[in-house]
Formats: sequence, C-alpha cells, structure tokens
Amino acid sequence: MPAIAEVHRAQGYLIGRMRDQGMHSQIEASLRALTEDVLKTSEIEGEYLDAETVRSSIARKLGVDIGAIMPADRNVDGVVEMVLDASNLHATPLTAERLQAWHAGLFPTGQSGMTAIRVGAWRDDADGIMQVVSGPIHKRKVHYQAPPANRLNKDMSEFLAWYENTHDHDPIIKAGLAHLWFVTIHPFDDGNGRIARAIGDMSLARADQSTQRFYSLSAQIQKERREYYDLLEKTQKGNLDATEWLSWFLDCLLRALAEADQALNMVLVKANFWRLWAGTPFNARQIKVLNRMLDGFDGKLSNKKWAAIGKCSSDTALRDITDLVARGVLQRAESAGRSTSYLLKSA
Repeated sequence: MPAIAEVHRAQGYLIGRMRDQGMHSQIEASLRALTEDVLKTSEIEGEYLDAETVRSSIARKLGVDIGAIMPADRNVDGVVEMVLDASNLHATPLTAERLQAWHAGLFPTGQSGMTAIRVGAWRDDADGIMQVVSGPIHKRKVHYQAPPANRLNKDMSEFLAWYENTHDHDPIIKAGLAHLWFVTIHPFDDGNGRIARAIGDMSLARADQSTQRFYSLSAQIQKERREYYDLLEKTQKGNLDATEWLSWFLDCLLRALAEADQALNMVLVKANFWRLWAGTPFNARQIKVLNRMLDGFDGKLSNKKWAAIGKCSSDTALRDITDLVARGVLQRAESAGRSTSYLLKSA
C-alpha cells in the first residue's frame, strides 16, 4: 500500500508539472516519452528500431509538425499504432479483436524473423506446445511452458472480463497483474511481451485519466531487463503468487516516473531556449543541430559533427557555427586548435 500511494503521488506530481506548461511543451514531452516507449519495448525483445523513423511515425499519426519526416516503415508503424491505440483509446474496452489487430500490426509480413507465424490469431500449438526458451539448439533452456492452446478462448475470455471490471483493483495494480497474466497465458506465437506492456500502459493511462504519455515504463524495464525476466520466470514457475512481482513492478514504475521528471527538465530547457531566441532567424541546419543539442547531445559539438548532422560540407558547417557564435547562441569550449568544440551559451 505505501508503494501504491507513492506511485499515485509521483504520477500526480508529474502530470501537475506538465499541466503548468504550455501545449508545445506538453506535446514535446509526450512525443519524447512515446518515442522512448516504442524504442525500448522493442529493444527488450532484441529488436532495434531507428529513433528518427519512430519519432517521425508518431508525429505523423498525431499530426505534429517536427520538420523533416522520415519515410514510413510498416514494421515501425505497427508498434507505433499499438502504443498510440493503447494510450489514446485507453477508455475503449480491450477485446480479443483489438489484441489480434495489434498483433497483426506487429508482424505485417506474417513472419517473425525467418519463421512464419499465425498473425492476428491465437496460437494453435501445431508445431508443439509453446515454450519460452534460450540457448543453442543442442542445449536449450526452457524458461516457461505456456498453457495448451485449447484453453486459450476460455483463458482470454476470463482475462478480458477481469480487465474490463473497473471495480476490481486499483488501476496501478491492475497494470502489473495484467502484464503478468497476459504473458502467462501467452496467447500469440510471438509478440506477447510487447503486447503485455501495451496492455499495462493502457491501464496506467486509465489511472492517469490522460491520453498523453509523459513517462515510459518500457524504457525503465529495458534498463532492468535481466531482473524483469528473472522475476517473470520465478513467478510463472512458482505458485503464481504475484506479490514479489507487483512489488518490483511498482518500484520500477516509480523509477520510470523519476526519470520522466528529469526528462521534463530537459523539455523545459528546450522550450525556454526557443522562447529566448524566438525573434532570431535560423536556417534549417542550425535549427536541426540546435534541437539535437537540446535533446541531450552526446559529447561536445565539433565542426565535423555539425557537418554530419546537418548533412553539409565542413565549410558550410563552419559558417553556420561562426554565425551562431557571433550572435551569442554558441560559445567555444575551453579546448582549442584541432579539437575546437562548441557549447550552447544560454542552455
């Protein structure tokens, strides 16, 4: 109970901070959180998506102008559509048809890697009972064996009826239990983890009573991936007592909310920066590189890095940088010569 109360307090604090900000800052924070969520829920399963493509896909579907848009990628779009559907339509009942549509979006080619799978339908165990395994073929380790497929209609009906019973459990507890319950049923050939996390996010959105996402639980789970899988396996192989799992889930959620609070500080720095320089004209390259720096640029900015990000020559990069230094937007770092680098002066 103390952990539940602390999560609700942290949620309220974060949402309260966001509501004090303008619409632009809210959109920027939500876009950042959603992008992180899509990237990290896929990374947990060992699938690495391109960050710019993900961000573009989310912006396109939300109708948000972020400048240059990357070409659509149906593999990315499927994950994005699931995450947005879970958050934006969190009040809409969760049904078997909706889950199966999510699954079809995750696997648009009908394959998982090189393996053909049943898409948009419950597994049928035609190739043997469903097991979660790891290791080489000659030395497989079985982490979990799912219930037989002939139970799926009954199991999923019970799960969905419980999920939509709004009088049963705090929505935060429901998020943790739903995540565990769904991956324990394991109704699909693949993608169960990603869908379980979307179901959990849907319950968290109901708890927030908001369609906007300002934090990413998947990003925190990815950081604690080993403990996540170990605890799932321990709970599923035991007597399904969910207490330890829920305790970890709540603590993980608290850490995700704390991370989001720090990320919000970066969003506010970015908003304040552009407010300060609102009357100053910049070219497209300058806007792109300055935004990259404000989003948490790794290391210091050099002429070479500017040219790479701005997709321009070194001479053009130097002109862009010199112009910003002259106007007081950038300043030279203490190092000089061949290692000359630049920092934001007003951030």
